[in-house]
Amino acid sequence: MYARSTTIRGNTRAVEEGIAVVRTEDMPAVRQLDGCIGLSMLADRESGRCIVTTSWRDEAAMRASEDAVRASQQRTIEVLGGTSQVDEWEIAAMHRVHDSHHGACSRVTWTRTAPEDVDKAVDAVRLSLMPKLDDLPGFCSVSVMVRRSEGIGVATVSYDSWSDLEEAAEGAREFREEFGPSLGIEVTDTAEFDLSIAELRVPESS
Repeated sequence: MYARSTTIRGNTRAVEEGIAVVRTEDMPAVRQLDGCIGLSMLADRESGRCIVTTSWRDEAAMRASEDAVRASQQRTIEVLGGTSQVDEWEIAAMHRVHDSHHGACSRVTWTRTAPEDVDKAVDAVRLSLMPKLDDLPGFCSVSVMVRRSEGIGVATVSYDSWSDLEEAAEGAREFREEFGPSLGIEVTDTAEFDLSIAELRVPESS
């Protein structure tokens, strides 16, 4: 499966309106497109940084949707203001304990590794990291998306509440400073968001 993410660094005062537009206008329109599986939205109300992600049955469906999705993307960007960046990904792994509920939040970690080592890194996350996440209080799900040719990846771990996310901070630090580097994985950025819309609907693949 594949995904397209639009990252918008917008106006903090427009975040609530942006969430409403994505929920009531963009999501119904995109879900009607052939091959679309779902949509999610992460929002940082303090910085204005938002990430809207759509999931697709395969790469062909994602490519075919480009023109139709562009209007929705532009409308959301105009509401939120600021700058935007669109990225396309292969969904390499998804593990879900239960669906996210109101008040859920996510820690997102962007990584880089040698392109030829992407599969090894994803397998290590599946086999070593995911079982540990299952034992954490409030853990909901983890997804890993990659751009193999560039060696770029992004992992999103979601929790029931901000207190659960904060309790897991030590494990996140160990990944950044110990587990990741031992596999040749460089953490390039990390951020925390409210999980404002949780309808990505990617099936379990771990």
